[in-house]
Amino acid sequence: MAGNSVKAVPVALLNAAGLTGGFDVINAAGLPQSCFRIRISNLTNVGIGISFDGVTLHDGLKVGDVLDFPAQQNARGPGYVANFKKGLKIYAVSAAPGIGFIYLAGYYQ
Repeated sequence: MAGNSVKAVPVALLNAAGLTGGFDVINAAGLPQSCFRIRISNLTNVGIGISFDGVTLHDGLKVGDVLDFPAQQNARGPGYVANFKKGLKIYAVSAAPGIGFIYLAGYYQ
């Protein structure tokens, strides 16, 4: 397979019924690859917050929103690579449980 082909990691799902009010991990095993792009879809009936460390609130998603985060656009310039590291766990938080799922997709080369 060509080295410049884009591959997808398996989607991680978090059932909104299990939201505890604290930071709940979406992908318990972490990212299986270093990803240049991730997408988080809030397909629930509650707004959620997103954390990349399980402690700090970094972003928020309304019901039905999608966070599309292309890390490579944040690289310093030619020759630099900006990726989400392999093993990174991503968390969601909501004030109350909900109905539906939070999806985490990732893409790598």
